Amino acid sequence: MKWNKLNRLCRRALVPLLAIPLLALPHTAGAAEDQAGTETGAEASELQVIQEVLDYLDAYNIEGVKREELLENAIRGMVYSLDDPYSDYFTAEELKEFENSVNQEFVGIGVTLRFSGNKLFVTEVLPGSPALASGLQKGDVIAKIDGQPVTGNEDILRIQGEENTKVVLGITRGGKAQSITVTRNPVSIPAVTGSYLPSGRIGYIAISSFSEKGDREFAAELDKLRGMGMRSLVLDLRDNLGGYVETAANIAKYFMKSGTLMYTSGQNNELEAVTISDGQDIGMPVVILTNELTASASEILTGALRDNGIASVVGTRTYGKARIQNVFSLSNGSSLKLTVQRYLTPNREDFNHVGLKPDIEVKNNAVAQLITGLYKGGARTLDISGSPAALSVNGVPFRGYIDTLKDGNNIYVPSRMIGALLKGNVAWTASGQKLTVTDGNGKTAGFSVGAKSVKLVNGETYVEIHQVANKFPALTWSYQQGNIRLSCK
Repeated sequence: MKWNKLNRLCRRALVPLLAIPLLALPHTAGAAEDQAGTETGAEASELQVIQEVLDYLDAYNIEGVKREELLENAIRGMVYSLDDPYSDYFTAEELKEFENSVNQEFVGIGVTLRFSGNKLFVTEVLPGSPALASGLQKGDVIAKIDGQPVTGNEDILRIQGEENTKVVLGITRGGKAQSITVTRNPVSIPAVTGSYLPSGRIGYIAISSFSEKGDREFAAELDKLRGMGMRSLVLDLRDNLGGYVETAANIAKYFMKSGTLMYTSGQNNELEAVTISDGQDIGMPVVILTNELTASASEILTGALRDNGIASVVGTRTYGKARIQNVFSLSNGSSLKLTVQRYLTPNREDFNHVGLKPDIEVKNNAVAQLITGLYKGGARTLDISGSPAALSVNGVPFRGYIDTLKDGNNIYVPSRMIGALLKGNVAWTASGQKLTVTDGNGKTAGFSVGAKSVKLVNGETYVEIHQVANKFPALTWSYQQGNIRLSCK
């Protein structure tokens, strides 16, 4: 099946139930009208029963339920009985919200936030946002919201609100308190961001959603990085819950001149190949970063680049959503979102509810995944710096953070990050409460809870940095006021 058929049938793919789903190409209401003219006697009888129920309710119900509400609930009941988490019914208003979320358009102040260590950190201020105009900065700690203290992660909800309303934020910056008033307004989150590491000529592109403009944003970022001298690419699809299939396919064209994007099948269960024939070879090594929230259209692109021998995959298993939906427009202005196809990777792998397995598995630590991906992309040495609100690699800012634990003179850092920086791995033995760190040369060292060289917090192990550096002299580090800097020669 060629790309034009994909464009007709499934222009947009849906992401999992736990996230914002994405659209398929709507069919017109006329399609339903044409079908109505060919109803069989049995179908007409079924519709007659529904009409009879509506008439009786109109004539006799004493609950005051409007006919429109009855119809809407009846439709939702039919859809929910499918036991399909990806099928749904949208009113016109819900459809608009749905489309806005796909394109990452929201009302807010335009920041990303993280609650850690009893503090609410500003981790990013979006370009052109109300927060930026009001003077809010990355690294600010929000202590109060509208005069009320911040005590937990749920306080983030109090920053949200209607368009043109104001929120007063009491922040601390450099140890000094101040108040900033921000007016909530529409905010558009870029789908594509990028960075460049000159030392290894490594380009980095993160795609947060396959929005309508995502392919154009990707093309612009790719051209910019090529112009800077990029020789390898790390493509970050972590936490990307999906998007338009067309956008994913257009991005795939920048990696492969021709080949199979995926296989699809409908009610007849016959597989049809969706192919690309007018693309271009990327001409450089590619590494894809994935995690358990890499889903839907992200899995289409990951599977296509992996199975066509273009990219290696680093991280954890993906979400496992191998289903495509269409959105059918109904005559009353509402829409029916319905699963119409399943899809497989070019190697015909059905990963639904299973996910795609990475080539190199790195669990439970996003910085460790990034480090491994950059090494795989050709980095020789890495200098990592971070705090609970920020992350940089070789002096280049990245999205992310590094949590540290301080206990007296002891400083504990995530063990998986240390293992990745040493180009090795870590292993935890629960029975002995012992951690084994292995570097890229095969050298091993043990650390234990009993010796106070390891801490176990929320299922993640932290290792004491003084003791690590003593056993692995290639690792250098410094620590100041919550900011850790690590490097491995």
